Amino acid sequence: MLERLSIAVSLFVFWLLLSGYFTGFLIAAGVGSAAAVAWLAARMEIADREGHPLRFTPAVLVYWPWLAKEIALSAWTVTKIILAPRLPISPTLVRFRPSQSSVVGLVTHANSITLTPGTITVDAERGEFLVHALTREGAASLAGSEMDRRVAALEGRG
Repeated sequence: MLERLSIAVSLFVFWLLLSGYFTGFLIAAGVGSAAAVAWLAARMEIADREGHPLRFTPAVLVYWPWLAKEIALSAWTVTKIILAPRLPISPTLVRFRPSQSSVVGLVTHANSITLTPGTITVDAERGEFLVHALTREGAASLAGSEMDRRVAALEGRG
């Protein structure tokens, strides 16, 4: 029940952010649409604890701003590399074992790596990640990184 309510509230807030209009009709339509989707998700049995993990909500509010900052810093670094006359890239594949134990933690970590410019998670099987990095320095900084520690904290193990 709490998952359905959380899904409905999340969808309604997303509706408001995308709409940008706050008229009575649109707010009522947003509430109705969010409630209908939450009801359908529950009826289809896809509104479960793993699909919408409420236990991560407080930690996510700290993690997302940090990730946004890391994405911006990495984008700046990649831009400098691309604009450099000698194009100082050294594409590298690195394999490492992340410290996360839950599926949600592993997926969050793999997606966070991919969202960060200059790196992409190529494979995430058997508890290991294979990551392609634009530079050797970027590849070397992945294992035991701040991102790994923060996702572990998000998972409740940090």
